[in-house]
Amino acid sequence: MHGLMLFYATHPFWVWLAAAAIFLAIEVATGSGWLLWPAASAGLVGLLTLFAPPGPPVEVGLFALLTIATTYLARKYLRPALDGPASPALNDPALRLIGRDGEVVGAFEHGRGRVFADGKEWAAIAEDGAQPAPGQKVLVVAVEGAVLTVR
Repeated sequence: MHGLMLFYATHPFWVWLAAAAIFLAIEVATGSGWLLWPAASAGLVGLLTLFAPPGPPVEVGLFALLTIATTYLARKYLRPALDGPASPALNDPALRLIGRDGEVVGAFEHGRGRVFADGKEWAAIAEDGAQPAPGQKVLVVAVEGAVLTVR
């Protein structure tokens, strides 16, 4: 224990860097997103101790304050960007078609026809019962299974 205290007293940068590496390794292994910010905070405190070591109580307090602040700010501002409107369609490529243009490839009969969208031909239903002509541009407004609803 005396050796660890002596090492910390002489090289606080390496202790904080090791703490950052441990947090980061656990974050990479779990992928939770919660330990990234303590890892970054430990790295920042380590950089501070490299240039002007303030002492253990201040370092621990600064680490706690940075961890709370970075975690809060990341959850408030980064999470909405990561959970953008395209994320629900990540595993369902058909949902990404909503809002895209398509082209009618077969005549619609009784409100049903074929539409070419996103490099593939799809079964389609006209939203208002219209009968779009082949070659006409349409907008995909909904997807149910493998059937597009177009306007």
